Amino acid sequence: MNVILQTIRLQIRNSWVRPMFRFCLIVNPIMNTFFLYMMFLNSKETNFLAYVVFGSGLMALWGCICFSSIGDINRERYMGTLPLIYASPTSFGYIIFGKIVGNTILSMSAIVISYFTARIITRDRIQIGSPGYLVISLILAMISFSAIALCIAYLLMISRKTTLYMNLLEIPIIMLCGFSYPIEILPQWAQVIAKLIPITWVIKLIRMSISGVISVREYCKMFFISTISIVVCILFTWWLYIIIDRQIRVKATLEVS
Repeated sequence: MNVILQTIRLQIRNSWVRPMFRFCLIVNPIMNTFFLYMMFLNSKETNFLAYVVFGSGLMALWGCICFSSIGDINRERYMGTLPLIYASPTSFGYIIFGKIVGNTILSMSAIVISYFTARIITRDRIQIGSPGYLVISLILAMISFSAIALCIAYLLMISRKTTLYMNLLEIPIIMLCGFSYPIEILPQWAQVIAKLIPITWVIKLIRMSISGVISVREYCKMFFISTISIVVCILFTWWLYIIIDRQIRVKATLEVS
């Protein structure tokens, strides 16, 4: 546990000093908020400002995770430290988990930046139907984003084309999971894929909390589905780590070449 906590603290510091991360964390949510506000301005949604804030904040959060949490594998590889970390006495899984959690905690501030940007643009107060449920949903969102990032980070360990896949991942997840619109408008095949991703269910919980939880039973049902999908993702990641660990030892794909 001490290793994870120390890694989280160190990762937050290291991420903040990188200009690209600061751009994703500060400029990205500001621009996303502005553009989403202009898109939703003439919509029929009465509380569209809340959707703008959380949609743009979550988009920036995922961008930070793609270029930092997942990108850490690429940086460690090119600095030549990935094999050293992997072979260290401390479990590699603990170190990567600490890095991802640290980045996710810092990246959650993108939602706060989106909120203040929306307040400056509109000077309107954002209405949240069920604040307590929203806090629970955001905590679950942090867990789901971390779980997805961990799974993808392990997958990218076996490939040296990390930068290519990292750039390809950002937009498809934003579109599939419905960060700024309901997934029901997507084609049926896309909805099936979206429902396999834990982030999709967490976003539904956030939207439900913003509108106001009318049925506690419905919220609990959605919460249960979200939790199950996260647990399945974690179990799949654990199984993946065992498989990848064997492949790495045979093919030695942790180096640049």
